[in-house]
Amino acid sequence: MKDMTRIRGGAILARALKEKGVDHVFTLSGGFCNPALEGMMECQIPVINTPHEQVAGHLADGHTRITRKPAVCFVGPEGFANAVPAMMEALGERSPILFITSSSTLKRENAGGFKEIDDVAIAAPLVKYSVQVRDGARIGEYVDRAWTMATSGYPGAVHLSVPVDIMFSSFPEDAGREERPLDHGARPPARAWPEPAALDRVLAQVRAAERPVIIAGHSVWWSGGEKALEAAARALRLPVYGQPGHRKLMGEDAEPWMGLADFHQYPPSKPAITESDLVLVIGGKLDNTLNFGNAPFFPASTRVICINGSNEELEFNRPADELLLSDPGAFCEALAGIGRAWPQWFDQQRARRGAWVEQWENDLAAETAKEAGAKVHPLDLALEVQRAMGPRDWLIFDGGNTHFWTEIAVNMIGWRGGRLAGMLNPGINSMLGCGVPFAMSAKNLDRGSNVVLISGDGAFLAGGLSIETCFQEGLPITVVIDNNGGLDAISQQQERLFKNGQHFATDFRDIPFHRMVEGLGGYGELVTRREDIAAAVKRGIASGKPACINVKTRGVISPIIAATSDKRDKASIE
Repeated sequence: MKDMTRIRGGAILARALKEKGVDHVFTLSGGFCNPALEGMMECQIPVINTPHEQVAGHLADGHTRITRKPAVCFVGPEGFANAVPAMMEALGERSPILFITSSSTLKRENAGGFKEIDDVAIAAPLVKYSVQVRDGARIGEYVDRAWTMATSGYPGAVHLSVPVDIMFSSFPEDAGREERPLDHGARPPARAWPEPAALDRVLAQVRAAERPVIIAGHSVWWSGGEKALEAAARALRLPVYGQPGHRKLMGEDAEPWMGLADFHQYPPSKPAITESDLVLVIGGKLDNTLNFGNAPFFPASTRVICINGSNEELEFNRPADELLLSDPGAFCEALAGIGRAWPQWFDQQRARRGAWVEQWENDLAAETAKEAGAKVHPLDLALEVQRAMGPRDWLIFDGGNTHFWTEIAVNMIGWRGGRLAGMLNPGINSMLGCGVPFAMSAKNLDRGSNVVLISGDGAFLAGGLSIETCFQEGLPITVVIDNNGGLDAISQQQERLFKNGQHFATDFRDIPFHRMVEGLGGYGELVTRREDIAAAVKRGIASGKPACINVKTRGVISPIIAATSDKRDKASIE
């Protein structure tokens, strides 16, 4: 009998990931992880070690959002618990990440094994697929299953639990390879093409509409349909609004782009949507951001048609007037040939956007003049940061009010022709602390670009020390702190909710964030005046080091937080 080379289960796992084309693994190296880390070293899979497993998860998430290709977050059993918040953030954006746990020993299952937790059950509500590998010969099979689940239909994260005794045990190196699939590489995910009759029915309704609009969700991005969406909108003169909390699908300077479909964050979306007679929700979900498909967001007189590439999304969008199973890009290509355009309706929405920008500019100038000598307005901060950036640069933002003010600034700068290479921000679940890892992901993938993060002080406290990985990996990002001295989004809500009009348990001391980064070996600078921000950002970028520009700002409630406070006071948390 011919001797067969035997390798550890961890090496089988590493080889299976290599065959799928995994180009980055993010981890906090632990003893339970060592067999697979050895395999990854032998396979020459780049591994980035982080100071915390939540950071590893956010790094994998940022990498996946940019590349649209699964990355791996690899942790030990106790590290799995730390990675759960990153799972929740990935859930909101449907990032197809492979979360892999080297879990407690299978041999002593349910007997109090070292660091034993039921990671499979904990992960299950947060991912598409959570399973424990119980046979080392099936590791490759489970990697293939997980990859297929993550990337098919409505994408999403998956979780594999590989017990440590399987990681360390030896198996024939061809274990499980006698079965199909014989090609173990990554396959392109299947796309759903629309049924011709159903497509014709939807296109006929669009053609007959007088005031149609598009609301685009994140599945447009995951399916690679953003260019087809923009081309169709340009050709037909259709206004496009983004579903709040999801990835941008075109530049803010793109002509069809109007802003978020959010009546508070971007008020011109309200007349557009409420006056429309037909709304195409392409690649989106009728969740809380769209009032679950109900009035007053969508009036009864407005027909709502949802176009989604998976049955899972269509089932979620049950309230729509009509559903179409179709890859978003395929639908947009068909839409482009509809043979009609809406130039007057389109121009009206662009005029509304322009008037909104001018109103904000005038109001901000008047407030700045009135508040001479006061701390920087957070909208001024976001505007000045972008004025220091160019079309090859990435903007990342993280925080509560900081996030929302930056969204407004991005739209304003875009209207004036500003361009960026890309943007990342927390998804619908708004997990604070993902900003620095997202910025690292962008810099790691686009090293020739400048990457600037605008972070709230609370968000930086939640995940800012992960900037150490920037030093370790040679990733010079520039972090601009919106330092208002506390959890301002919460303080502002409390002051409107509490009977005494005060806030409680939300203040920070005066934290020298710039000195912290200097202490690590980076560049730091304190800024107290609006007119000094752009130059300071440029100096941070020019330093070639991880940099922190600590800007003293005043607390100003954002429109969305003001609206949320009012709604919550009326006993609705949506």
